[in-house]
Amino acid sequence: MADFIYLASQSPRRRQLLEQLGVRYELLLPDATEDTEALEIALKNEAPVTYVKRVTALKLDAAVARLKRRQLPPAPVLCSDTTVALGRTIYGKPDDAKDAARMLRELSGETHRVLTAVAVQRGRQRLEALSASRVSFDDMTAAQIRAYTATGEPMGKAGAYAIQGRVAMHITRINGSYSGIMGLPLRETALLLQAAGFKL
Repeated sequence: MADFIYLASQSPRRRQLLEQLGVRYELLLPDATEDTEALEIALKNEAPVTYVKRVTALKLDAAVARLKRRQLPPAPVLCSDTTVALGRTIYGKPDDAKDAARMLRELSGETHRVLTAVAVQRGRQRLEALSASRVSFDDMTAAQIRAYTATGEPMGKAGAYAIQGRVAMHITRINGSYSGIMGLPLRETALLLQAAGFKL
């Protein structure tokens, strides 16, 4: 059994969280020819839970195909996807600063869900888990939203914010998994890796 896993994610936060678990990993990143953004497009009227599970499964399919194509040594492959949802509305990564400000305005003064799906594949065995948390935001003023958007932090983040960043001063309550909100729920990830035979 390999003493490392492949992490198919470009997120520095996921790397940091795996390091927190003491898991050795190698990055299994997409080729320039792969259209990873296309995997994240939501289907019409798709429920947020269905969406995040489907995107994670697609990412894992692509990573497993990449592993075979590159003829790399076998080891478990880990994939994850995080989405922010207010009701049935899915908030992905903002297109630009204006889009980020719109998302933050809509989340302001509300309690939304943060859904992170995790999937591990080892050989033919595939294991999946879902972490669901709730995050409540203060009523943010237009000036506060502008100031936060100007930091650049919302870019590349689902829902246009990073829980571990400056936006924390506007969060009144969290119910669920802090690491899950960051992008990789450590308890669920540890349980999946152990179920796949990986020693932690």
